[in-house]
Amino acid sequence: MGVERVSESVWSLEVAEHLITPGKFLFGGCGLGAGIVALEAATERPTVWAAAQYLSYAPLGSTMRIEVTTAVQGRQTTQARATGWVDDREILTVNAALGRGTLSDTGVWVTPPEVPVPDHCPPRRIPDLMRNSIFEFIEARIALGRTYEQLDGEPGDRCSALWCRVPGHLEPSAATLAIFGDFLSGAVSHPVGHRILGRSLDNTLRTVQLAPTEWVLCDMRMHALVDGYAQGICFLWSEEGILLATASQSVSAKAWNP
Repeated sequence: MGVERVSESVWSLEVAEHLITPGKFLFGGCGLGAGIVALEAATERPTVWAAAQYLSYAPLGSTMRIEVTTAVQGRQTTQARATGWVDDREILTVNAALGRGTLSDTGVWVTPPEVPVPDHCPPRRIPDLMRNSIFEFIEARIALGRTYEQLDGEPGDRCSALWCRVPGHLEPSAATLAIFGDFLSGAVSHPVGHRILGRSLDNTLRTVQLAPTEWVLCDMRMHALVDGYAQGICFLWSEEGILLATASQSVSAKAWNP
């Protein structure tokens, strides 16, 4: 991702083309991912959950400074936050809990949708509006739902799914999953039936377990769209059906206007 340590509690991120939205500013999931990288390095503990609130934009070519503050450090859990700045302008705040428990009982009580394997799914076509952005650096295939061309104004299913991968990355990190989870903002179009542009107001990632996988299934389930704001959840699965994490967010939605 390009997060570099500057001092004991400060990191930096160059906002390059592979990290930006079509609007030429830092993609929300990349901001959350950068905060997670800094928090995990500072605390030397894995992410349990992390939530980002987006306050302003970090434009292409800028450098975001990430400052980490450890609020509480317990025997198993550390509570900390990372704040991103461009010059004196606050861009985002990431609050997180990091650690690992000792309870031996385990269980996963949700199941992945039945979808074709990645090789049998069509590539997600990138509209011209979305080029020269992060969407050209992450490979995505449509596992469930309609393509942009198939959105005909008729309301559809609230559930959709994408297979996603970063070419060459076989072991997803919490930071990578945070980026994939932010694809949920584009899933509002499916139940509405026409193209919607979504801007993340917040992102939350809850990690379950990290398992090696080339592709990650983003199992996206929208809950509501009212007064221009949408909410939903994304279950992130490995190719073997292992639940890696869940991601949720609030989205400011508006009609697509090329």
